[in-house]
Amino acid sequence: MFRAFGFAFALLIGLTAMTDVSSAADPENTLYLDLKSGRVVIEMRPDLAPKHVIRIKELVRQKYYDGLTFHRVIQGFMAQGGDPKGDGTGGSGQNIPAEFTDREQFYRGMVGMARSQDPNSGDSQFFIMLAPAPHLNGKYTIWGEVIQGMEHVDWIKKGDPKRGGVVDEPDRIVSMRMAKDAK
Repeated sequence: MFRAFGFAFALLIGLTAMTDVSSAADPENTLYLDLKSGRVVIEMRPDLAPKHVIRIKELVRQKYYDGLTFHRVIQGFMAQGGDPKGDGTGGSGQNIPAEFTDREQFYRGMVGMARSQDPNSGDSQFFIMLAPAPHLNGKYTIWGEVIQGMEHVDWIKKGDPKRGGVVDEPDRIVSMRMAKDAK
């Protein structure tokens, strides 16, 4: 009996490991963020931030993020990218009203929208949490969550902590695609 159970368990684990993320997740709300070290899969959260998800999808379909840098990366905190200027001052030119929530928290792997002091200034810049940051809860919009490939986010080149995480010769986004549009 134990041998049969062990075989069935091993088979189940093997089949689960072979399942492609795109078949398990909603391809309309799944992003593929390709980095030099590999693919990061992000599940977008229209239930938390519908306006942000709509805008991110528009930008992704325009291939806006391809080649942009992770210009600010702080070890043990977050990796920020999505700025066409590469210095934290740029954007697509379309601000999105804040969609703060108290239903989710900023823990490792959460994806949020960067902004200025104005809560309604989110545009194209986003950040991926490298560690929990409860001080951001309710102050920044959460629009996604890494569901696979966090190890590749960990490999993004870190910035100088004395300069607020600014990265010299930063890593770039190879491409960012909707799962439903990717090959």
